[in-house]
Amino acid sequence: MLMPKRVKRRKQFRGSMAGKANRGTTVTYGEWGLIATEPAWIKSTQIEAARVAMTRAVKRGGKVWIKIFPDKPVTAKPAETRMGSGKGTPEYWVAVVKPGRVLFEMAGVSEEAAKEALRLAMHKLPCKCKIIARDTDEGGDNSEE
Repeated sequence: MLMPKRVKRRKQFRGSMAGKANRGTTVTYGEWGLIATEPAWIKSTQIEAARVAMTRAVKRGGKVWIKIFPDKPVTAKPAETRMGSGKGTPEYWVAVVKPGRVLFEMAGVSEEAAKEALRLAMHKLPCKCKIIARDTDEGGDNSEE
């Protein structure tokens, strides 16, 4: 599972997912990309499940890039615990994803194989996604071309 080696602070506020992604909106490494169309917290387990689905779909051919990293700790208190007595312990790690963010990239396989692999990865994620090609600019409005 992906998680930071060490962090400055053990617990974080929940934060805001308002607005669109302002970086990471273009396919930079691969030929095909999976782009988020709605905001979400994506757990490290979901990222790993999507990665496994992609690599299995292309029979370990091609190359896959993971463009998000779960660096936000999410805390939870035990069940049937009374209110108060502080914040819970960190349970899992999430990546905060805003609309327009490229989640995964893929190269080195045919178009139909890449689309099928990315489609299988989409089903493992908690947000709606879209498959884009490298030459199309569907992501952010801040393209520098």
